[in-house]
Amino acid sequence: MHRIGHAVRMASSTTKNATIVARHTQYSHAKTGGFSQDSPTLHNPYTDDPILDRALRRLLPEAQYMRVAADLSKFGDRITSEIEHLGRQAELDQPRLEQQDAWGKRIDKLIVCNEWQKLKQICAEEGVISIGYENDVDPFVRRIHQVAKLFLFSPSAGLVSCPMAMTDGAVKTLTSLNLYGKHKFATEAVDRLRSRDPSKAWTSGQWMTEKKGGSDVAGGCDTYAVQVDKDTYRLHGYKWFSSAVDADVALTLARVVDSDGNAVEGSRGLSLFLLRIRDESGNLNGIQMVRLKNKLGTKQLPTAELLLDGAIAERIGEPGRGVAGISNMLNITRIHNAVASLGYMRRIISLARDYSTKRVVFGQTQSKWPLHTTTLAKMEVETRGSMLLLFESARLLGLSEAGKSSDIDAMMLRLITPVLKLYAGKQAVPLVSEGIECFGGQGYMEDTGLPTILRDAQVTPIWEGTTNVLSLDVLRVFSGKENILLAFGKRVSQLLKNTSNEPKLQKAKQSVEEALKELQKLLVKASDSAVKGDTRIDSVARHISFAIARIYSGSLLIDHASDSTVANPSDIEVAYRYCCEQPLIDLRWEWFSEERVKEDRDIVFDNYSGQQKSKI
Repeated sequence: MHRIGHAVRMASSTTKNATIVARHTQYSHAKTGGFSQDSPTLHNPYTDDPILDRALRRLLPEAQYMRVAADLSKFGDRITSEIEHLGRQAELDQPRLEQQDAWGKRIDKLIVCNEWQKLKQICAEEGVISIGYENDVDPFVRRIHQVAKLFLFSPSAGLVSCPMAMTDGAVKTLTSLNLYGKHKFATEAVDRLRSRDPSKAWTSGQWMTEKKGGSDVAGGCDTYAVQVDKDTYRLHGYKWFSSAVDADVALTLARVVDSDGNAVEGSRGLSLFLLRIRDESGNLNGIQMVRLKNKLGTKQLPTAELLLDGAIAERIGEPGRGVAGISNMLNITRIHNAVASLGYMRRIISLARDYSTKRVVFGQTQSKWPLHTTTLAKMEVETRGSMLLLFESARLLGLSEAGKSSDIDAMMLRLITPVLKLYAGKQAVPLVSEGIECFGGQGYMEDTGLPTILRDAQVTPIWEGTTNVLSLDVLRVFSGKENILLAFGKRVSQLLKNTSNEPKLQKAKQSVEEALKELQKLLVKASDSAVKGDTRIDSVARHISFAIARIYSGSLLIDHASDSTVANPSDIEVAYRYCCEQPLIDLRWEWFSEERVKEDRDIVFDNYSGQQKSKI
């Protein structure tokens, strides 16, 4: 009995203790183990870039290089210590629209976070726009400086880089139309848009897209202007996709309505207008914000549908010359778009490179696995080629603004700007996607911030013209009076002229020359056949554009690697791999045929029930 009683008491005690333990552990910390993965570190994006500093050293005079390099290094520190955090917060605290107050009054109050406003202030302080227009600096130097700074800023900018692109384009447009100092409103706008004083600085919008069309500006514009007095008009229309609607001013197109209520259709009927978005009291200027767009990415950026119901605006430039006027900003905004593409590419590679030294898999870091470094190396080769093409466009733009362009320079600026934009945008999305994969499952997690890079990169092949639209623009360049094809060949020859005797560079040179010869042969043959009407060069426009981009980029890589004052062994290897390990031209003569176009259509609409084939 004693033993039984003892056992009962022990069991009772154990049960009581178990209850106490169970009640206690429900308040204990969760056990997650002793390991946590180190996150990738963003280092100074200027000093950490493998090619940017050396590219600038080649492009700029020594004294100017030292000044620019010091500014970019300091700016790189500010990106890591301040700007990157602000950009991330702008993604987390997205803009919103309150259309009515508590009593039902229409207020259209756009709310953006403090970090977004701070980023705009930083742009003014750092001269992101003003650098491109400083009177005491050679335009050749200032454009290269500006593009380099934008390249560092863009992937951390929280999409403030978008209003900066439109602001830069607005300054370019207003100054190119020779309005500065002659037109009161335009002069004030230029001074404020390029100001370094955050309390005075403005930003600009660019309202071109309407319901009927995006890239088809002339066919899609359904906004009308009714004259009030001389060059003052009231605008009436619906802007379908208007970014950075917190801007201070905007450029837009509209059709002037005559006294009989008629307006000219087509591009000849379009005039260019400059308007304030709000009046001095802060009220919208005859504008209603209908809704904010729900976009795949660029969610930091307030993009809206706008109803213009009597917005006061001033016509600038000649009547009916709106498309010609707005074209002044195309080179600017397309270069900005390429900056964004290259910025995202460089950022994902930089983070993946750093992460590879921290992530241990199968007993060693990613950086020691050959397959992983092979993947990163391929991404790096592609990025370097397009980076040099970006700075070539900046060089050509600077020469043009300085009045120092040769005939070949002028033709190459017209050719390479759409080529750069479309090719960099087309590269960015798959390359960033590959970079996301380098982080495994963490690359798919929103709170790492990595998916934002991929979503935002997706806009670059679309904004400022899709790949196909810009490829057709490239064909229009070739159809002009100048012999663009001959000029392109001469520019490539200039770049290859001083190729080093290094065997790999000689092989790369041979590959570029063969690709150029093949492209020239196909285009000449297509031009001759087009007269007979049995070829369709437009169907292969993007293949032609890609070939131009790769041949030009390959030539730039060879030229860079041949400069013994700045080049290192990796530059030689990059040039060789870019030019010799993948085709520079992917184009066949049979793709030009009308029969091929018919076959494409048959493939696409095979078993399509939406319409009768005869109507397609």
